[in-house]
Order: sequence, then C-alpha cells, then structure tokens
Amino acid sequence: MAGFEREIRAKASSEHPTTSSARTVTPETEISETELKADIARRSVPDHLSARRQRWALPLLTVSWMLLLVILASSLWRIQRWETAPGSAQEVASRIAFEQKDQATAPTRYPAVNKIRFVTAFTGQLSALDSVIGWLDPHVAVETYAEHFGERSPTSIRQLGVQSMLGAKQLAEYVAFKKLGFEATFTAGAVVVAELVCETSPAATSACKVLKVGEMITAFDGVPVATVPALKEAMKNRKVGEKVVVTVESDDSPEDQSRTLTLIENPDKSGTAIIGFVPADTRTVVLPFDVQIATPDIGGPSAGLAFTLALLDELTPGELLGPSRVAATGTMNEKGEVGAIGALEQKAIAVRDAGARVFLVPAGQSESEILRARQAAGSRVKIIPVATLEEALTQLLTLGGAPLPPVTR
Repeated sequence: MAGFEREIRAKASSEHPTTSSARTVTPETEISETELKADIARRSVPDHLSARRQRWALPLLTVSWMLLLVILASSLWRIQRWETAPGSAQEVASRIAFEQKDQATAPTRYPAVNKIRFVTAFTGQLSALDSVIGWLDPHVAVETYAEHFGERSPTSIRQLGVQSMLGAKQLAEYVAFKKLGFEATFTAGAVVVAELVCETSPAATSACKVLKVGEMITAFDGVPVATVPALKEAMKNRKVGEKVVVTVESDDSPEDQSRTLTLIENPDKSGTAIIGFVPADTRTVVLPFDVQIATPDIGGPSAGLAFTLALLDELTPGELLGPSRVAATGTMNEKGEVGAIGALEQKAIAVRDAGARVFLVPAGQSESEILRARQAAGSRVKIIPVATLEEALTQLLTLGGAPLPPVTR
C-alpha cells in the first residue's frame, strides 16, 4: 500500500508539477469516539451563552427596523427649509433655433467645436434628511422660508424667475444681433412688479405693503397703462404723499383688483415721487427673423452673458472660445454690461463638475464671493471676472479664441 501511494504521488507530480501539493494523498487518520465527543463539546455553545444571544437578537432587530423607518420617514417629510445647491453647466448652442420670418431668410449657422455653457444653481424645499445632509455640505446653503423668499411668495418668485429668463433672452438677442450689424429694436411690455422699494418704516398704504412681486399693473387712477412708458407718463407731476389707485392683476384673485396706495419719495432723487417698485424688463426684441432659446423649467436672468456669447459664436465662422471649454454667468443689459448674479459658489462647482476649464463671471461680484468660488472650483478652473461683453471677448481672444469678423451689414 505504501508503494502504491508513492507511485500515485510520483505520477501526479510528473503530470502536474505546479499543483503537486494539491494532488498529494494523505493517509486517513482514525479518531476515537472519546476524541470525537470532546471535539463536539468544544464546539458547542454553552446554554447560558445561547440564551444571552437570543435575548439580544430581538432588541437589535427591532432597533434596526426602527432606524430604517426613521431614515425613510425623514427622507419623505418636507420641512420649512430650502436649499441652494450646485446645479449644472449646459451647452447653449443646442438650445438655439433660428426660423424664417416674413420674407427674410434665417441666418447661416457656423457650429463650433467648443460651445459656451450657461450655469444653473438648484433650489428647492428640503426633507428632514436632505436638510441634515445640506448642513454638512459646506457648498450648500440651507435657509429658512423667510431667508429664502423674504417678503415674496413661492408663486411670485417662480413667475419672476420665468419673466427674468425671458428678459435675459431678449437682451442677449438684442445685444448679439446689434453687435453683428443686424437691425434690432425693442417693443415695450407690460408693467410687472419685480422688486419692492420700502422706506425704513413703510406706511400701511405704501406699495411695499400693498403690492406683491409678480403682480401686473394695468391702470393708474383709471387710466390704462399697458406698458412701462405709459405708466411713467401717468406719473408725471405727481407729488410725494399723494394717494393714487392702481388696478392690479394677481394670481391671488381671478378678477382685477383696485388698490389705493401712497406715493413715496425716490431715494435716489430727492423731491421726486415714485410708486415704490422696480418694474421687470418685459420688453421684447424685434429682429428680421425669429430666434428661440429653449430653457424649460429654468428661471432667472443670470444666463444673459452666456446666451449673448452663444449667439455670436453660432452666427460667425471660427472658434470664438478657442481650445478652451468655457462657461459663463452674468446678466446682460442693452449696453452690453455684465451684471452680478446669485449663488456664484454653487455655480462654480457646477462648472468644475462639467469639466469646463474657464469660467467668466461678473466683475461686480464681491471679492469674498469670487474668492469662495475659486476655492470651491479648485485650481483646474480659471475664474475670470468681466464687466462688459467687450471684456469677455477680449479674454476669449487671449485664450486662443477667434476674433469676431468685421461688420459688413
């Protein structure tokens, strides 16, 4: 028998030299009944230990289920907290469409390799669980209702956001097409309350107390005012402290409402009366052809600079951005000036996460805002403040972008 075992080992070793140890046959070892019982005894759990484990098992299971239910409930329970968090940095070009208008031909497009990105921040009401996560994230702002909305309602904020986005598109189209030599004009729009002007101790009949953001004024002391210029005309020769009646369209009521308010003094021009609100820019631009920039479910005016650059890039040959992946944020006015925006820090993170390497931001942001944005984005994103469209184009040129062609129209 021993010789047979050696023969098997030798044969196995010669056929499979790398696994010879696995093929070794080990002689069986006999275990006595006494040794078997002793081994079983060693492996057995004493009765008092088994009972202790059973006593702990049910409470631990109960606590685990309760913890799971608490986490689930806290993720579904909405509380009075709102967040401002990093959003996204998306290309503008794919959202632009040009259509023929009347007899005019739609302009020629020159698709670029690198496309400018506009940047968003995310806002929304939080669950209890999300609020805890937000508080732990240094780049997420968690606010109370009053901090987030102020004196405005969520509905009015949404309305103003939609109106602001529409205004940003109109201004971007006006500035871009004017820059390229196209004919572009404005048509006045409705009177919509964008911001209230409040005195230190506003009276009960001041606009600060009587009007709401997002409401539309359609008449002033019985005179229809369909546009902002019409309201300015109706306000001529009015005195501070004078009481007037305005007709208002509001989402709070299906019918127009008449409200009496007291005119206040213009804080920027002593002795001059104002109603006490800043109107939204509701003008629409008139162009030789129709332009559409699709932004469903996105509000606010901060994409003005990005929209303007995207239109210029699409309507001219060459790479306006050069080799860089560029994002931009900032409002745009009809003079080509870039205005400050909110949530710069959160937008800087969105730019970083999108892989962009250059971020054009308004020069009007505070030093601390720009510093926090740079810290949040890290060294891979170059943040460049610009005050005007011309400054933005100059910066792109230094980064290797193509200059705009001379105007021939």
